[in-house]
Amino acid sequence: MPSTHPVISVSGLTVTWPDGSPTLRDLDLALSRGRAGLVGANGSGKSTLLRVLAGRQRPSAGHVSVHGEVGYLPQDLDADPSRPVADFLGVGATLAALRAIEAGRSDEHLFEAVGDDWDVEERTRAELERQGLPSGALHRRLGELSGGELTGLAIARLLLARPDVLLLDEPTNNLDRAGRERVHDLVVTWPRTLLVVSHDRELLERVDRIADLRGGSLRWYGGGWSSYAAQVAAEQEAAQQAVTTARNEVRRQRRDAVEAERTLAQRRRVAATAERTTGIGKAARDYLVGRAERSAASYRHVHADRLDTARGDLERAEQAVRDDLTIRVDLPQTAVPRGTRVLTHTEAGLDIVGPERIALVGPNGSGKTTLLRSWAGLAAPTRGEVHVHVPVAFLPQRLDVLDADAPLAVAVARRHPGAGPEQVRARLARFGFRGAVGDRLVGDLSGGERLRATLAALLLADPAPRLLLLDEPTNNLDLASYDALVTALAGYRGALVVASHDQAFLGDLGLDRTIDLGADGVDGVGRGSLDG
Repeated sequence: MPSTHPVISVSGLTVTWPDGSPTLRDLDLALSRGRAGLVGANGSGKSTLLRVLAGRQRPSAGHVSVHGEVGYLPQDLDADPSRPVADFLGVGATLAALRAIEAGRSDEHLFEAVGDDWDVEERTRAELERQGLPSGALHRRLGELSGGELTGLAIARLLLARPDVLLLDEPTNNLDRAGRERVHDLVVTWPRTLLVVSHDRELLERVDRIADLRGGSLRWYGGGWSSYAAQVAAEQEAAQQAVTTARNEVRRQRRDAVEAERTLAQRRRVAATAERTTGIGKAARDYLVGRAERSAASYRHVHADRLDTARGDLERAEQAVRDDLTIRVDLPQTAVPRGTRVLTHTEAGLDIVGPERIALVGPNGSGKTTLLRSWAGLAAPTRGEVHVHVPVAFLPQRLDVLDADAPLAVAVARRHPGAGPEQVRARLARFGFRGAVGDRLVGDLSGGERLRATLAALLLADPAPRLLLLDEPTNNLDLASYDALVTALAGYRGALVVASHDQAFLGDLGLDRTIDLGADGVDGVGRGSLDG
């Protein structure tokens, strides 16, 4: 069970975008020892919060206190392909000093570089092996590793540093099943303080509590994912009932206000009739009129107050109901007649016919991304020839389609010079980017927001793609957007190929067959690796 003593304390934390708009505002956080998950909609500030806690980003205001050494795994690893793995792990200089000493050198600075780390190579190799990395990885360069292997390497770097606080941002992205299980085990066995941002429900099931970042504030829920989901569902059911009750009360108060005006009008008619029939004097008449007006004003005021109160209750009730973002893949004229050949990969013996839905699976490093890129026409195939017979769109794993330094609407328009500004804005709006959000820099978007933006850019193409190639599309998605993506792809009528390690996601897609590259890489396509 987590300790009650806070290891991380945050008060009044505010972080703003370069344009001055806030991503976090006046946030408070007290995180004690134990394992915690952090969830929230894309763009709510989860990754920003982790960067601030890790000391990678300065807040605009507020106080942050972290006790102990921090290990931080960012969502997007900035890795120079030419950098040696040993340097990335932080052991390059120590290993070089050891080699020099073993070769007979006795320079004092070499012994200082080694310090007490005489077993650094053994510890490093053991940690790499625990992360499923090949034995020779220590002497390779980062560019020789797959995305999943790079994530495993980054986790190994953290564990070698033995931090007191572990901050993980989507640690299972790009990992195959074995890699995910290793991260799950890490979360379960971590003995100190851990905060993880993730859309991986299996991982979130293993934390002690979950914080939901919404509207700039945190709300804590005890237990893992199942407990969190049940509590949120109960809250939302109550919130929806409160909205229904509040709307009914607003309607009742409006009816009462109308009835009150009718009553006042009737009183005025009665008073006018009495004045004509009784012949009362002017002074008495003025007195009665004044009293009636005062009574009417008070009567109106009471009903106006009641209506304002009912409206305020409705507004508060509606705010408690989650309006989670949904995205829609709505492609006109994307249908592919059944049996129509969509793609041919010669020598590999592979035909894709529409509207097939195919999963492309295999361990990290087996060549899934390479194969998709060749099918998309972005790289030469490693064997045979590729012929694509319909318009194709490729969603890359790194989401680097759009210019990071350009405003979103401008970046999308650059890819489609034939589309007018209104058409671009309309397409962005359908993916949740409305109003001024379209003016934000692409580089300032969260991972999930960048996925939606990239989808919007790809699907604006004319002609619309009839073959959609997706490389790990659930990376960086918040939970609501994950559900929305599954729903959207269920309605897509073209041919679909999805490379993913997320078995739950693949199970939700209604697949026709699976291409398993196995451990033999792309060549496995030609050796009976297709199963339906």
